[in-house]
Amino acid sequence: MVSSFLTDVIVVTVVLGGMVFLHELGHFLAAKSFGVRVLTFSLGFGKRLFGFKRGDTDYRISLLPLGGYVKMAGDDPTAILTGDPGEFLSRPRWQRFVIILMGPAMNFLLAIVVLAGLYRFHFQKPAYEDQAVRIGAVEPHSAASDAGLEPGDRIVQFDGVKDPKWQDVKFNVLTGAGHSIPLTVMRDGQLTHTMLTPEAEGPSRTGKAGWYPYVPGIIDEVAPGEPASHAGLKPGDMIIGIGGQRNYFWPLVVQKLRDSQGKEISMTISRDGNEFQVQVQPQYTDVMGMKTWRIGVTIRNNEYVVRQLPLGLATEYSLRDNYRNFLETFDVLGKIVTRRMSARSLAGPIGIAQISGEAYRRGLADLLMIVSFISLQLGILNLLPIPILDGGQIFLLVVEGFMRRDLSLEIKERFLQVGIVFLLLIFVFVVYNDIVKTIRPS
Repeated sequence: MVSSFLTDVIVVTVVLGGMVFLHELGHFLAAKSFGVRVLTFSLGFGKRLFGFKRGDTDYRISLLPLGGYVKMAGDDPTAILTGDPGEFLSRPRWQRFVIILMGPAMNFLLAIVVLAGLYRFHFQKPAYEDQAVRIGAVEPHSAASDAGLEPGDRIVQFDGVKDPKWQDVKFNVLTGAGHSIPLTVMRDGQLTHTMLTPEAEGPSRTGKAGWYPYVPGIIDEVAPGEPASHAGLKPGDMIIGIGGQRNYFWPLVVQKLRDSQGKEISMTISRDGNEFQVQVQPQYTDVMGMKTWRIGVTIRNNEYVVRQLPLGLATEYSLRDNYRNFLETFDVLGKIVTRRMSARSLAGPIGIAQISGEAYRRGLADLLMIVSFISLQLGILNLLPIPILDGGQIFLLVVEGFMRRDLSLEIKERFLQVGIVFLLLIFVFVVYNDIVKTIRPS
C-alpha cells in the first residue's frame, strides 16, 4: 500500500513536472524570440530551493513541484512600466497573444509527439473498435438486457448515427449514465427499435451497458489427451455458446469455464456452417505457474491489433486520436455542466496520481498513452477562459483587440480575483472528489 502510494507520487511528479517544463518552455522561447526579458523560469511554486542565473533569467527549482511559471519583465499591469521594449506589456497585442498561446501549444505538441512515437513502435488497439456494432454477449440484469438485446444482434443506428462503429458507441455509453439512448437493432433480418439506459458504475459514476463486442472464440490449437480433444473439437471450430446461452465474446467463455469448478458444461460449436453441441468437463491444471480450470485449447488471437506503423501513418493516427480526445473532452465538460454526467468523473491531483501510477505498473506503452492524454487535457485546461490561466489572458487580449484599447486596471483586477476564487473552489472540489472516490470506491 505504502509502496504503491510512493510510486504514484513519484510517477505523477515526474510526468507533470515534464509537462509543466515544456509548457513554460513554450512561454519562455516565444518571449525570448520577441525580445521580452524573462526574469524567472521556475519549476514549482513557493520558496526557491536551488538553481542558477544566466543573463536576466533565474532558472530555479521551487518547493511545490506540481506547477511552474515564467516571470517576464513588465507583465504586472499594477506595476509602474517604463516603456522599455523588453517589457511584456510594451509588446504588440499579437506578440503577447503568441507568447501566452505557446504554453498550451507545447502541451498539444507533446501529446501528438508522444502518441506518434508510441504508434511508430507499438500500435495496439482492440480489433473490434473500427467494426460494425455486433453484440457478442449480454450480462444478465444489465442495461443491455433490459433493452432486450441479445448476442448476435447488430446495431444499425445508435443515438441518430447510422451504421456506428464500436469506437463511436463506447464513448456515448461511458458518458450517458442514466440517460436513455435510442437505437435500432437488426436481428434475423428484422429491425427493432429500443432504448438503452446505461447504468452508473464505479466511483466515477460512468455509464455501463453490460454488453460485449462480437469477438468469437476460434480454436487455434487442441492439446491431445485434454477434455477438448476427447470432445472432438478441432482447430478452426468456433465457440458460439456455453451453458445453453449464446456467446460470441470468448473471454466470457473462459470465465464461465473457470466458474464451472470442474462441472461438465455444454458448448455450442460452429464448424463449416453447421452447429452442434458437445459436453466438456474442465480440468484443474497448471498454466504458466497458475492453477486454473481449462479444456486444453488455445484461442486464435483476434481481440487486439498489435503492429508497428510507418512514421507518417503513426503521426496521422496520433493527430486523429488526439483530435477525437479533444472533441470528447468538451463533450464531457458540456454534459457535466448540463448535469447529464456526474461531476465525480472529474479527476484531481490524487486521481491523476493514481491513474499515472497504475499506468506505470502496466508498462511503458500504457504510461505513454496516459502522458499523451494528460498533456492534451493540460493544454485544453489552460485554454479555458478562466482568469489567471492562459485562456483568461487570451480572452482579455481578444476583448481589447476588438475594443482597440486596453481595459481598465480595475476591471482586470476584478477579473483576476474572480478567477482565483473560482480555481480555489474547483481545486477543493476535485480533491474532495478524489478522497471520496478513494474511501468509497462504489
